[in-house]
Amino acid sequence: MRELKRTHYNTELSADNIGETVCVMGWVQKQRHKGALIFIDLRDRTGIIQLTLGDGSDRTVFETAKRLRSEFVIAATGIVKSRGENINEDRKTGAIEIDVGNIIVYGEAQTPPFEISEDETNVNEELRLKYRYLDLRRPSLNSNIIFRHHVQRVTRDYFYDNGFIDIETPNLIKPTPEGARDYLVPSRVHNGKFYVLPQSPQIYKQLLMVAGFDRYFQIARCYRDEDLRADRQPEFTQIDLEMSFADEDEIFEIMEGYMKTLFKKVLGIDIETPFLRMTYKDCMNKYGSDKPDLRFGYEFFDLTDTLEDCSFKVFSEAVRNGGIIKAVKIDGDFSRKEIDALTDYVKTYKAKGLAWYKNTDTPSSSYSKFLTDEENKKILDSLDVKANETVFIVSDSNPEVVYASLGALRCEIARRKNKIPKNLFKFLWVTDFPMFEYGEEEKRWFARHHPFTLPNMDEFDRYHDGDASKIRAKAYDLVLNGMETGGGSIRITKPEIQARVLKFLGYDEETAMERFGFLLESYKYGAPQHGGIAFGLDRLVTLLLGLTSIRDVIAFPKVQNASELMSGAPSFADGKALEELGIAVVKESK
Repeated sequence: MRELKRTHYNTELSADNIGETVCVMGWVQKQRHKGALIFIDLRDRTGIIQLTLGDGSDRTVFETAKRLRSEFVIAATGIVKSRGENINEDRKTGAIEIDVGNIIVYGEAQTPPFEISEDETNVNEELRLKYRYLDLRRPSLNSNIIFRHHVQRVTRDYFYDNGFIDIETPNLIKPTPEGARDYLVPSRVHNGKFYVLPQSPQIYKQLLMVAGFDRYFQIARCYRDEDLRADRQPEFTQIDLEMSFADEDEIFEIMEGYMKTLFKKVLGIDIETPFLRMTYKDCMNKYGSDKPDLRFGYEFFDLTDTLEDCSFKVFSEAVRNGGIIKAVKIDGDFSRKEIDALTDYVKTYKAKGLAWYKNTDTPSSSYSKFLTDEENKKILDSLDVKANETVFIVSDSNPEVVYASLGALRCEIARRKNKIPKNLFKFLWVTDFPMFEYGEEEKRWFARHHPFTLPNMDEFDRYHDGDASKIRAKAYDLVLNGMETGGGSIRITKPEIQARVLKFLGYDEETAMERFGFLLESYKYGAPQHGGIAFGLDRLVTLLLGLTSIRDVIAFPKVQNASELMSGAPSFADGKALEELGIAVVKESK
């Protein structure tokens, strides 16, 4: 039988094609045999169209159609006809059907381990991931992957149009410290030596600036050996860029233009620019998070000064021991059962408890009896509590506990009370991050962003001993709806400043040259001021689609233990391969 050639994808057909002879190809979603009639729902990557066979159909073709089952792969030719009044409003092709003249079966299918449904499935995720090639046939997941493709296409076009040069950087690189654990790759040629897979193209894109490519761009694969959760994978994709002769304002302008273009072209939504900006310090004080969700209110109130000398020791001793007291004011009443549940919730963030006040018809409080009337009045006056409002207060000698617990509580209440608007996108630039953070286990300072970030030089120059976390960096994040979508910084380009930062982080001159010598050497030959940013593509697509897990926008994701259920990766290497690499595997002791 002569091979057929596709003329259209299913949803390319419409009432405009009525009377035309066409050829479509795909998978059988469903076959319904109604005596003299056979109806076949044919699925391709664009959607579903109905095929029909009846009394006028060729008998051989009719018999072929009778034996079709779900997931058979077929091609069908026929004439496009109107379905008259039998329109399926749920389908793009619901007003037409194809009166089949010929069918070729390209592949028969066993019964799949789960139904390839048009609707969302309740099938266990592990089973779906084991048969990911089948899971990807589901229209919802299929459309996610195609949507991601459109995002990447718009992304490339935007940066090309704005003068960026698309340059690939190596995937086998030299190990450099800081950040998450690296994935090591042994070298057969250089026995005993290792490459690592890049956590980001950071050093290479800076070297590209030194090389004179003043606008670099790449959709880059990155790798981090770290514990997983819904928004993390061991391998992920970054939208990575760097700009020479640019300050923060210019980088922000380019990225805001990108977001405006992306949202318009893939979602049809006009977003307002410029985006709001807020310092890291203000974010923490107002929302307890460096990635606050601004789609709802619930800003914090600071009661530290108000209650530092109060008679309730839970409050006063927290302040006396260097802590803070923060409150959030919520409209509406809460039952004791709800308050108890919220108290348990904040305890998961190490808060010792949750104080509360309800300004209802009969006001009540968990703490008022421990305070004087004047102290209680001070709280209400400070918060300007209105009728039918509830106040929640967290105090602790560790400010981080207050920020984390009350920040999480703010978002949890908004979720439980359905206060988060749908289809609203609130962007925020968070700036002036701390340059350094202290590692209690290691007893030393680490770069919060990376060691090549430019510190606020006035603060860095004035520092001698003490709290280095107060030194700010020329670093910034772009936050969308409570999720960090990207982060970047202005880079150090002067060798003497880079040497000082590395020394502060504990690298002597010899170690610094061993680890970063090629970058430090490049600065001696004329390095332009430059800065950049990287966006998590997986995370961004997840946000655009309103999903919760990046696994739903990755074709072949890993699970929680970094394994891939479909192929069985990782697997053991055979002895000969290990011998060639000079590697011996030591069995893990139980």
